[in-house]
Amino acid sequence: MSETTRTRPPVEPDPPSDPGPGPRPPRSGVETWWAGLRPLLMRLHFYAGLFVGPFLLVAAVTGLLYTLTPQIDRALYADVLTAPVTGPAVPVRDQVAAAMAAQPGLPVTAVRPAPEPGATTRVSFDAGLEPSYARTVFVDPSTGGARATVDTYTEWMPFRATIDNLHRSLLLGDPGRIYSELAASWLWVLTLSGLVIWVVRRRRAHRVRRTLLPRDTGPGRARLRSWHGSVGLWAAVGMLFLSATGLTWSQFAGANVDTMRSAFDWTTPSVSDTLPAAADPGAGPVATGPVAPSPADSVAVQSDRVLAAARGTGMAGPVEIVPADPGGAWTVTQTTRSWPTQQDSVAVDPSSGAVVDQLRFADWPVAAKLARWGIDAHMGLLFGVANQILLAVLALGIICLVVWGYRMWWLRRPTRGGFAGPPGARSRPTFSAVLTVGAVAVVVGLALPVLGASLIVFLLVDAVVQSLRSEDPVAAG
Repeated sequence: MSETTRTRPPVEPDPPSDPGPGPRPPRSGVETWWAGLRPLLMRLHFYAGLFVGPFLLVAAVTGLLYTLTPQIDRALYADVLTAPVTGPAVPVRDQVAAAMAAQPGLPVTAVRPAPEPGATTRVSFDAGLEPSYARTVFVDPSTGGARATVDTYTEWMPFRATIDNLHRSLLLGDPGRIYSELAASWLWVLTLSGLVIWVVRRRRAHRVRRTLLPRDTGPGRARLRSWHGSVGLWAAVGMLFLSATGLTWSQFAGANVDTMRSAFDWTTPSVSDTLPAAADPGAGPVATGPVAPSPADSVAVQSDRVLAAARGTGMAGPVEIVPADPGGAWTVTQTTRSWPTQQDSVAVDPSSGAVVDQLRFADWPVAAKLARWGIDAHMGLLFGVANQILLAVLALGIICLVVWGYRMWWLRRPTRGGFAGPPGARSRPTFSAVLTVGAVAVVVGLALPVLGASLIVFLLVDAVVQSLRSEDPVAAG
């Protein structure tokens, strides 16, 4: 057959929502409301998927890479993160002193003693790098010698830091964070709208099995729609979780979340680093401040003293020691973020080793605990490898949903060119439906500005398109 006579197979029409024969019974109030809302919801899901899909795809791919970073880090930086055990570990003060000798003149910002035999101790310094970055010296606990110096991002090695920033901001800094906020904001809208459309369609057709399980036969677009709907149904809870927890890191919505948490006292508590006033044994009255440490009391010696005091309170496992400004208490915090979470913290006077404040994770507010667990689960830390596998499967599911969505759109394209609009594009929503979605956009926009603004833009553009379509006799027919 020549190229000029080749024809495209007919596009399969969408099945009617109620294919039953006979006269249609009168609609209830809910059915009337849904009939007016459905066209707008269909277009919202279609256009959001079409234009936000690339952002979701990037977030899912980078998120999938991030789930693999713990194992990749251990392989790439094995000679930095590990050291052969050749004898008992030297005192922490000697390890910190070796790190300070490797970076003379730089202030120490954190010390993480080796969490287990065969691991290295981390000593971080303020080297004037970008925010959240530190110059970290890795020390062999057995020999007390500096093993390597690496610029780390919070607690992550460079590779993991790159993937984290790629996922968060496309390596573009604060301007790039708008991409991830857009993806996280629209993910829950796409999830809930798709869930409603899919469940209502299948419920009316009385197809429970095809609601839960995809079909493996039938025309291409119908089979794709079945996979898209069923997989989206099973992944709905996970996608809603990723959206909610992802918004806590976002630029604009995240600031609103922090404000709300502060208003309800849901913020993460912390120990006080203020030292109590010391008594003056010579004069009797209370002195105005703590006793200054001896000049010979170096940061290395204080690190050893503070760690010993923290261990004396029963604080076990991996910890991080954070020095304070002169006259302040040092803090020691547990760093185990897997299950069960260990995030106890104490404040210690570095000159005397006295514990001046304690905070147990068990005493955190419930909301603060949920925030901690939610963030750690989003990062694949809470349940270890099982958490990583679940996140990887969820990321693959989102990738498939986006690709299937674009494939269905491609299969619906007109045979003679043009743009394939959403199913039911000629159906006009009722005024009450538009008003409802508009009110939701305004309310949501107060908490999620990026979503609210883009949702209002969608409503305006959709109104203009529908107005032009109604004036076009070809499109209206």
